[in-house]
Amino acid sequence: MKKLWSTSNTIDQLVETFSIGQDQTLDLQIAQYDIIGSMAHAKMLAHVKLISEAEKDALLNTLQQLLELVKSGEFKIESSIEDIHSQVELFLIEELGDVGKKIHTARSRNDQVLVDLKLFFRAEIKELVKLTQELFSTLQQLSEQNKDHLLPGYTHLQMAMVSSFGLWFGAFAESLVDDLQLMAAAFKIVNQNPLGSAAGYGTSLPINRTMTTELLGFDDLNYNVVHAQMSRGKTELQLSYAMASIAQTVGKLATDICLYMNPGFNYVKLPKSFTTGSSIMPHKKNPDIFELVRGRCNQIMALPGSLSMLITNLPSGYHRDFQLLKETIFPALQNLKDVLEITTYGLKHIEINEQSLDRDKHQFLFTVEAVNELVNTGVPFRTAYQAVSKQVNDGTFRYDKEINHTHEGSLGNLCIEQINLKMERVLHLFD
Repeated sequence: MKKLWSTSNTIDQLVETFSIGQDQTLDLQIAQYDIIGSMAHAKMLAHVKLISEAEKDALLNTLQQLLELVKSGEFKIESSIEDIHSQVELFLIEELGDVGKKIHTARSRNDQVLVDLKLFFRAEIKELVKLTQELFSTLQQLSEQNKDHLLPGYTHLQMAMVSSFGLWFGAFAESLVDDLQLMAAAFKIVNQNPLGSAAGYGTSLPINRTMTTELLGFDDLNYNVVHAQMSRGKTELQLSYAMASIAQTVGKLATDICLYMNPGFNYVKLPKSFTTGSSIMPHKKNPDIFELVRGRCNQIMALPGSLSMLITNLPSGYHRDFQLLKETIFPALQNLKDVLEITTYGLKHIEINEQSLDRDKHQFLFTVEAVNELVNTGVPFRTAYQAVSKQVNDGTFRYDKEINHTHEGSLGNLCIEQINLKMERVLHLFD
């Protein structure tokens, strides 16, 4: 195994294989960011006269060739090379000789990895925001389209009060706005430059950290070099909280859909092509996609706990435990993107039952409306409450929703425009 950083001792093959883990596979996801980070580093080295302009140009041209290979899908990490960082540097050395060896001047693998991850997380967050925004827009459209269609509201999983499909869809839309506020906080933390912190204790070489911050588009620096190294693990954890928040919203929506598709509820349905059947029951139409969405969301909600257990009680400085963070958060990021995409797709084909309240069992949903009508005539609330309660208990309560329209007041509380403006304000935080 080719190593640029090892000492003269020979590493046991089994130990080496175990130590590398999944890096050769996972690192392909951060390949372009390793190259981009190296390009910025080379420009800075030339600016502070640690390499010549000609050496910088040679490094940039070769790195650009490598970046094109990554973008075309032709780039690979050779089986004899442990990770992306060694692969890129060895490529430079093979192409440029001693000039290639200068790329690691004033840099450690530690801050190199941190830069790669922060650039990767920044891009992933923007993709998650885009997909979340698409789901938000779909929910808002459904909210507007279905604002006049009634739906039972539940507390304790018991029928409570009359609501609407508009309120139901819109509630999840606004919840996503709050989720993105948490994601914006994670984005702000991610978007800080660790390059120049080296192994966590800086370098005596005359580098320019402000320059690489600007070149890489970071908002700010990790100023304290020890803190820069300490951000490994903590950054992933903070991102995971935001991911779990989105997953909680989507998972609850998926649970509602699974419940409302049950014939006992019969409030929504999916096209037959979106459902699966049974091997022995010919009538079955199962909401598998939303059951899987719910399950995947539960996995994502467990992410902060998994990451916490990896970094709990680690002292400051670098530890090889951090390598395992990638194995946990990289698949979770893809998982959440898949969940957002299929949920949006499924909602665009959902069908609602516009006659959801046309059954006798829904009569009691209107008890509050009956109470409110009495209150509007001057009857004290508690007296009105007791009168309607007596009708419920003796079986005489009836409410004609076609004649009585006081419930329509609740249907106007969609606040679609206000929620859209709220989302616009949050999206500006990612600019």
